[in-house]
Amino acid sequence: MTALVFILVQNTLLGIVAILMISSQMLVIPRLRREQIRLGKQRQIASRALAGKIGEVVETLDEVSNHGTAALERGLVAQRLEALFGIRYRLYGRKFAVKALNNLMAQITPFLFYTIGGYAALTGSLGIGQLVAVIAAYRDLPPPVKDLIDWDQQRLDAEAKFQQVTEQFALATPSVQAGIQAAEPVFDQLPETGMIAAQGLTAISATGDRMLDRISLALPLKQHIMLSGTGEGAGCLARILGGRLTPSDGSLKIGDASIDAISQEARGRCIAYAGAEAAIFDGTLRDNIVYGLRGPGSQADPDVDRMSGGAASTPTDEEALETHLAAVLRIVGLSDAVFRHGLASKSVADEVTSLIASLPAIRAHIRGALAARGAGDAVEPYDPARYIRTATIGENILFGVPNKTAISGAKLAEYDLARDVLEALALTDDLTMIGQRIAATMLEIFSDLTPDHLLFESFSFIAAEEFPAYRERLARADAGQMGEADRASFVGLSLLYVEPEHRLGLLDEEMEGRILLARQAFRARISQDGAGIIDFYDSNEWGAVSIRENLIFGRVTQASAGTRERVDEAIRDALADLGLDREVYRIGLAQPAGYAGRLLFPAVKTQVALARCLIKRPSLLILDNALSSLSPTEGKAILRRLREAMKGRTLIVVAREYDGEVPMDISVVFDGARLRPVPGTQPAAAALPAEGESGERDDVRALRAVPIFANLDLARIKLLAFTSERTVFAAGDPLFEQGAESNSAYVVIAGTADVLIGPPEKPVRVSHIEAPAIVGEMGVVTGEVRSATIRATSELTALKLRKEVFVALLEEFPDMTLSVMRLMVKRLQDNVAIVSRRDPDGSERD
Repeated sequence: MTALVFILVQNTLLGIVAILMISSQMLVIPRLRREQIRLGKQRQIASRALAGKIGEVVETLDEVSNHGTAALERGLVAQRLEALFGIRYRLYGRKFAVKALNNLMAQITPFLFYTIGGYAALTGSLGIGQLVAVIAAYRDLPPPVKDLIDWDQQRLDAEAKFQQVTEQFALATPSVQAGIQAAEPVFDQLPETGMIAAQGLTAISATGDRMLDRISLALPLKQHIMLSGTGEGAGCLARILGGRLTPSDGSLKIGDASIDAISQEARGRCIAYAGAEAAIFDGTLRDNIVYGLRGPGSQADPDVDRMSGGAASTPTDEEALETHLAAVLRIVGLSDAVFRHGLASKSVADEVTSLIASLPAIRAHIRGALAARGAGDAVEPYDPARYIRTATIGENILFGVPNKTAISGAKLAEYDLARDVLEALALTDDLTMIGQRIAATMLEIFSDLTPDHLLFESFSFIAAEEFPAYRERLARADAGQMGEADRASFVGLSLLYVEPEHRLGLLDEEMEGRILLARQAFRARISQDGAGIIDFYDSNEWGAVSIRENLIFGRVTQASAGTRERVDEAIRDALADLGLDREVYRIGLAQPAGYAGRLLFPAVKTQVALARCLIKRPSLLILDNALSSLSPTEGKAILRRLREAMKGRTLIVVAREYDGEVPMDISVVFDGARLRPVPGTQPAAAALPAEGESGERDDVRALRAVPIFANLDLARIKLLAFTSERTVFAAGDPLFEQGAESNSAYVVIAGTADVLIGPPEKPVRVSHIEAPAIVGEMGVVTGEVRSATIRATSELTALKLRKEVFVALLEEFPDMTLSVMRLMVKRLQDNVAIVSRRDPDGSERD
């Protein structure tokens, strides 16, 4: 600024020229740099994508080898490198252009000074000394040389780093690849007949331990083989067959082909290996499953096929592929989970045109299927004249789905139109009172828990950090000093309330009728003042709710245990009859898996990996402890279906123990590194209402009557009731069956049941249960499968305590843990006494 003033003082014209040139630089250069900034952001995104892809390939290298997709992965990395190079090239070209223009504009000013100033000096209007001073002053303004040097240094650094990247990940040339494979004859097909023959096979670990010690065996192809036993021998043999491990000595052949001589393309096409740790790619479930079809020899993906140049040997026709995919999902046990996820997904009308076209027929089929199952009351329809008991108070007022978050959930209490409607119908005070009751209950039953406790996120209306604020609001309300902000907060809480789910006894028919009046008034007002911000429930339109709710045009009730399962079965049957179930599977398979499968449960990861292997119809399927993450019951069921699906092909299963329950053609037992051949064998929630109300008091009283909960204080009893789910079983219904996974405990609060053990066709009754009692807690604590079947002998009402909640409470409350241990010991003593009194045929002695 000082230099500019000095130039203006010396000569006005030269000062104006300097200001114009500097202003031009300030206006033009930033505009030119916008594109430079955009390219810089693109470079960062592309670099991260490249790093993520490389990390994914490194982590899933075995899976890439398993499916023969090395060419695909090399091509994808090459594409990312090429894209990154293009971005960097444009970025540095832009940087050079900006710097060049900046330098030009900076240097042209002295030229103008010399030209204009020289002329002025010749005419006598400017002195020579003044001209020299002006030029010297201007040279101190824009120092471009430093910027240019800095830019050149950054260019050189980036050039060196990029050269390192290209050297690190350069693709091998075809001549090099050919040289590698020229050492021995290569088999492009897996032999279909013969034996899997090992001679003196030895494998040594990096620490020098022998994993396989000179084993020799011959296993016929097209048989189902079980490898079991102690040590690493069985798994080591499976890994060598699957190409995950190289033997140290000896030979292994499949038919007349050495395992090393089988080409990567043939291995990827004909051999499938699934280990204990499932590799999951960042994409959808469908992307992960059909990944096995994208290697050389498949035309499932046209782009990949052009890259690999293979010929099709797997289903390529879209309809055939979908049929095969559905069959694979059933085999690995993913069918139900994918279908349920599809039903729970929200899709716009353009994505489900076939479902919309047949919507009346689908709904008629579903009603008929539910009626046939005796579950006609399992759906609560979206009826404008009925209160939806499975929806929140806020959802009942809206009777639709808000398109703006500003009016969703508790925020509806702050919406001016909603406040006017509630005030006009005198509902504000009543809803405020409901909100106060909810807040008081939450503060009472959750006050002893730490803020990061899982029960907060699962069941509390109020976040842990908001507890102090609501405690102050309740204090002000008790003192008669409640303000408008406090009132809005309490009304917002009440709008989240669902009577059958939360069961605080805060709604009656009269209140529901008044809320219906609010719905009508709100609908009339919103149509005039804010049409379009709510997607109202309309039987003639595809709504912004889940596919399940669109198909049944309503919500699933909580009338009895298994209601949702029966509704989903009815939907599946109806869609299957109309040939439309694939639409739901397609949407369910669009579920994202997350990086390394972070969005999936371990069991689902295993099932996806199995499906990826089966989808390509391998000649040899190897399961190396792949079923270990599943429950024993589910693992055996999947193995039975795998045996059926792999008829006429080779199946090798590795397991720590083999009990023979799923018969295999051949069983081989390992003792450490050596083998011993064996001859062929074959939320709902609940809380306590005020005195005088029914519903919650029964739940809490029933929990208090159970010995293990007798010593807990009232707040903890209420917490247990609040996190439970009230379930009703008809006479003859099982609460759970022997051998099933132990995922919950049940507190029987009404009714009776029998405890049965033994095979389903001839169970033995060992004891009788009457309310109040707790059952199923042993399996929850030990993690073992159910040791008995509990079958209701009359209509039975129970509180279902989910495993994670029950275990969390045990960890939180030591007194309760001790009581559970005592009950388990007592129950084991009783069982021993009962068994000792019975004859071998199961009859009781006199």
